[in-house]
Amino acid sequence: MKAPSRAELLFSAKSFAAAMLALYLAMSIGLPRPFWAMLTAYVVSNPLSGAVRSKAAYRVGGTLLGSMATVLLVPRLSNAPELLALVMALWVGVCLYISLHDRTPRSYVFMLAGYTAALIGFPAVGAPDTVFDVALARVEEITLGIVCATVIHSVVLPQSMAPALLARLDRALDDARRWLRDALGAGSNARERRSLAGDITELRLMATHLPFDTSNLRWTGNTIHALQDRLALMMPLLAGIEDRLHALRDADADANGDAGAASRWRDLLARIVAWNEAGASTSEGAPGRLHAEIDALRPALTASSGWADLLQVNLAGRLHALLRLCTECASLRAALDDSLHGRQPATPRVAGSRPRVLHRDSGMALLSAAAAVIAILACCAFWILTAWPAGSAAAMMAAVFCCFFATQDDPVPGIRLFFNYTLASIPVSAVYLLLVMPAVHSFEMLMLAVAPCFLLLGIYVARPATTGAAMAMLFGVAGMLSMQDTGTMDLVSFINSMLAQLAGIGAAAVFTRLLRSVSADWTARRLLRAGWRELASLAGERRVPSVEAVSARMVDRIGMLTPRLAMAASRGQHDAASLDALHAFGDLRIGLNIAQLRRLAPRLRQQQAALAQLLQDLASHFRAGPQQGAGAGLLRQLDAALAAVCAAAGGADAARQDAAAALVGIRRGLFPDAAGYLAGAAEPRNRMTETRQ
Repeated sequence: MKAPSRAELLFSAKSFAAAMLALYLAMSIGLPRPFWAMLTAYVVSNPLSGAVRSKAAYRVGGTLLGSMATVLLVPRLSNAPELLALVMALWVGVCLYISLHDRTPRSYVFMLAGYTAALIGFPAVGAPDTVFDVALARVEEITLGIVCATVIHSVVLPQSMAPALLARLDRALDDARRWLRDALGAGSNARERRSLAGDITELRLMATHLPFDTSNLRWTGNTIHALQDRLALMMPLLAGIEDRLHALRDADADANGDAGAASRWRDLLARIVAWNEAGASTSEGAPGRLHAEIDALRPALTASSGWADLLQVNLAGRLHALLRLCTECASLRAALDDSLHGRQPATPRVAGSRPRVLHRDSGMALLSAAAAVIAILACCAFWILTAWPAGSAAAMMAAVFCCFFATQDDPVPGIRLFFNYTLASIPVSAVYLLLVMPAVHSFEMLMLAVAPCFLLLGIYVARPATTGAAMAMLFGVAGMLSMQDTGTMDLVSFINSMLAQLAGIGAAAVFTRLLRSVSADWTARRLLRAGWRELASLAGERRVPSVEAVSARMVDRIGMLTPRLAMAASRGQHDAASLDALHAFGDLRIGLNIAQLRRLAPRLRQQQAALAQLLQDLASHFRAGPQQGAGAGLLRQLDAALAAVCAAAGGADAARQDAAAALVGIRRGLFPDAAGYLAGAAEPRNRMTETRQ
């Protein structure tokens, strides 16, 4: 067995100290079920102090909201148990549905509000006149546990999230730097792209705890969010640059192409890589010289511009944007170090940003809520029909476990793990409830009695590989102590209560399997369809979209795809995984270009009709779903818009170049196998669509 590390021992000792402090205060106050305070302290504990503090206030708020719902519902509906069961189940379902729309600590408000009502309400059905006292006691016990855990983890050797978050941030920057080097050289691979997307998603989720951290890092939230936005925008830029270079090499090999177009950029690309590897320094005017070299290589945009010219216009625009992003990333990272060490930033600060709204899945949230409602109703129906004295515990456990694992693709393995370890905890719970507790007559003896079990479990909770099993075991022992009157417990009541808990966990697993469990492949396809819906909305809505917000959501989806694609590849489904990755990155590039085109359209008055028609066609295409591929009509519309932009004379030349670059990006994203655009051709050549026709 691996010896515990210092960090594991420290976490276990702090968690045990918080639990014992909460238990002592609850006993001193005379609360009826003081072990609820101890259990809550363990549930709230986390190795990182910021994660404990971020959830504390929301947990208290959720407990209060759930308690108020119980006090309002139970006395009024206690004479109609069927109606009460339905209303309580619906309350849990609605709260769970709302909580699944928020992937920040705020989600705990509604999740706790849901199953707290079940924890308080179902046991109080038999004595509705006592529900206010029970709810008040439960709020006090749970709040005590939350407060004690928060105080201990914040004051006693607090573990800041700064090292972990900065390490993940630097890893993301390194991944971006490596991808830039490969993309501007021999080409990158899908693993590099998915790695950066996963880093950005994990960074965003970790940063939700940042305002509650115990280090100075909590004052740099806007800077970190700005860095995340720049990294998210860098992904479609790098993928687009890599694609344009590939297309230019193909054009060099084509007799109709501009021979040597790609080779003219080679030296400049090497200098950009060297500049970025050196830290993207702004000293001695390096970025300015690189921008000037890009402008010198970019061909003029005219009505006779060919496909190779348009590819170079697109490449130039993307390289300009990439240089700006690299410079801003370097400035933000330097400003972050300066802020953490109390120094005045050496370079002007780049504007920060607020956290972005990430991917939401209302359909899966609804399925999760439905599974919870039906599992609770099934337990309540059995409880009512059999008049089982311990039936309330089954309904409680069904509510708790349907909520705990609702964010997973398939919650059943997690629920089954808790079922197995709850079963394994029965002997330990029996020893404490039936043998130890009756013989303990002081708090000091109680603390010594529970220390071996809970200190050992705390070590395993701190280990990522054993967190689930250890938490399940701890929940089984502490949960049994919480839900029973430890002074009057007998063997019959103990067995009855354990059977009810196992029945509730089993019901949660069964109905979740029937209604909610999905495969990783199914979720991956659903994420892709969500991206298509966003692209349709992006092309069709009247409001000018935020490029940063769209990019953040689409990169978030790619980050969510990453572990699911790895699972598909591990099962031998390499083709499916590669296809999903290509779709996701292609959609990300198209989204960036559509957003750019939407912003530029008002400045291109002569081409507004052609661009408006193109955007409508793009919206229709993505609403229908691109599984069947884009048709020849959309390709003709794209080329017509390109011809209109190229033929325009004078006016906003920069806007024309950017619009042409966006159109080229959309064309390459939708028609990578199509023949190049021909200036002045009535109908462009398209080998792919000709074959289909």
